[in-house]
Amino acid sequence: MENSKPKKQSIGAELLSRAHESDEASRIFTEKVQQRPLFLTPTTPPPSANARDARRKARQEKQRKNRKKVLSATERRKRGLYNIPRSGQKYELFEALHNLWLGYIREILGNEVYTGGEGAAAKLASADFHGAGVEVVRSGCVSRVGIRGIVVKDSRFAFEIITRKNNLKLVPKEGTVFRFEVPVVAPKKEGEEQAKESSMVFEVHGEQFQFRSADRASRKFRAHFSNRL
Repeated sequence: MENSKPKKQSIGAELLSRAHESDEASRIFTEKVQQRPLFLTPTTPPPSANARDARRKARQEKQRKNRKKVLSATERRKRGLYNIPRSGQKYELFEALHNLWLGYIREILGNEVYTGGEGAAAKLASADFHGAGVEVVRSGCVSRVGIRGIVVKDSRFAFEIITRKNNLKLVPKEGTVFRFEVPVVAPKKEGEEQAKESSMVFEVHGEQFQFRSADRASRKFRAHFSNRL
């Protein structure tokens, strides 16, 4: 091991002597090999625990400042983000939503849209009624009976309904019976030139629907009778 370095130097000098004259080869070997400076990068000491904690806290603080603040449900209600502006309270604006709801409810019901029964009731109990055409048929408040329009908001305790006269009505679910109508085309039978059009009409006791539409989707339907109304 001790003779390895001189041996390498002699090999380098011999190679240079083949390409240059002896004086020139000796000069190049001395300047470029023997006296060549070796630059070393100083090693940094390992960071202390306090320094790491300080950097982590600074990084977390920066992320917290850059993170967008999300409004809570209470703040959104205070700012009126759930309210429909006066300029948007027009029946014609929600007719497209109503047509989408008709396609949605027909798809949910499937063949039971023609037969009804408990199977259809279970599906209706978990359906979303945003965009549904609705009519108030019974209510503890007589003045609400006859209100008809499109549901623009299906909240936990009430339906917000836009009427054809562009009036926005807030109807509580408790003590109210709502009627919904779904136009359907009956399957064409033999001998008939065209299929007959009919409607599936069902009534909903609002007090049994006092849940948010998102929560109703996971609830199980239980058939029972109501003594009210």
